[in-house]
Amino acid sequence: MRDYRNFINNQFVESIGGGAIDVQDPATEQIVAQVPSASAEEARAAVDAAARAQKDWAALPSVARGQYLHKLADALDARAGEIGQALAAESGKSLADATAEASYAAEITRYHAEWARRLEGEVIPSDNPDENLLLMREAIGVVACLIPFNFPVYTLLRKIAPALIAGNAVVVRPSNNTPCSAFEIAKAVQQAGLPAGVVNILTMSHQVAETICTHPKVGMITLTGSVGAGRKVLEYSQVNIAKSSLELGGKTPAIIEPDANLAQAANDIVGSALSHCGQVCTSVERAYVHESVYDDFVRLLKERFTARQWGNRAEHPNYMGPLVNASSRLNIHQMVARAVDDGAVLETGGVLPEGKGWFYPPTLLTGCRQDMEIVQEEIFGPVLCVLKYQTADEALRLANDHQFGLASVLYTENYRTVMRFANRIEAGELYVNRTPADPYQGYHSGWKRSGLGGDDGKHGMLEFTQTRLVIMKY
Repeated sequence: MRDYRNFINNQFVESIGGGAIDVQDPATEQIVAQVPSASAEEARAAVDAAARAQKDWAALPSVARGQYLHKLADALDARAGEIGQALAAESGKSLADATAEASYAAEITRYHAEWARRLEGEVIPSDNPDENLLLMREAIGVVACLIPFNFPVYTLLRKIAPALIAGNAVVVRPSNNTPCSAFEIAKAVQQAGLPAGVVNILTMSHQVAETICTHPKVGMITLTGSVGAGRKVLEYSQVNIAKSSLELGGKTPAIIEPDANLAQAANDIVGSALSHCGQVCTSVERAYVHESVYDDFVRLLKERFTARQWGNRAEHPNYMGPLVNASSRLNIHQMVARAVDDGAVLETGGVLPEGKGWFYPPTLLTGCRQDMEIVQEEIFGPVLCVLKYQTADEALRLANDHQFGLASVLYTENYRTVMRFANRIEAGELYVNRTPADPYQGYHSGWKRSGLGGDDGKHGMLEFTQTRLVIMKY
């Protein structure tokens, strides 16, 4: 069993009384590691270390910060095997997928390192003669980064890389379900030689996380998580009027038009719905299928759902793996049971497997209605709801009739339909003839209850800056 320590001021430190957190393999339920639960004192020490380091870090030329990020990316690549092993053991991912996530995290770090020479302000015309308005971009200070369990390696670098290139220092709280990979990343930070205090990584309780988020030296909180967690962060941010960037719930709709390539759409949607056991913010959770192709498409979906095998990915890498914990599995199963009681047709799946591991089979529900809980609430599991529609306008209305607006999917060969959806879909992303994959040069931003602010690309990097307007009379 692995044993880890919190990473504060570039050192792995002994715990000072916060207790410990057991980390379980969701495929076997075995305890694979123990991590410290930081005390409030440790949390304050981490923020203080970040605040001390941030001034000097921001004073470096941005190209020097970029060079450090390139070194960090190299260290992540060098340690991808160790990071991948830790991630696979704590998440139920295959070793290949977990290692690939570490490599992908190195790539987004390199991407943001390249912003070093592209951090720009603006010169704005003044109404007055002999005067210039200079809009400057500056670091915010200390950023609290709250990381989810589903892609804990990629998301950690997705947040800290743009924060660091902009001149901030960070305090990271990984998920208590998947913390080990974060401490392996801390070893890469140490190996890359980043200045002490610029990156701090601690595991902790919710109460101690509040200590960090409400610390007077924290100027921004960034979260990927649930709507409930987002509301908590907004409460925390009120204390210091801290900036918040939130990626919250999703309920990706996929619209299947009559001219769609049905086999391609079915393959893509099943892959999306079942990837990482459906624990992806942009997983397709509801499919709206035109009535003229509904029966054929349901048949294709059912064939693929039924054929998909599930189990321990350490033994069968190509299988679908487990859910994150027992409570998640029970909540999903109860949602499915209520949907069936409310009239949905269970085509396949929908049972609680016996034996060890928090597995849930691929589950396909047809005959769903727009007002059903299973259609309106995020499932975050391997469950797909299918609904029928008559016109593209009806499909657009149904897709938009929702509290979430993170990603959306459209399958059609008609450019007019594409443009209608592109201009009217109420979501931060529209994927045409493919399913979501969050290109890191884009901008991943949710509408409605799916969040505030966003990640990735130029605009994701600028989330970690604030402006100063200089009015210069000459």
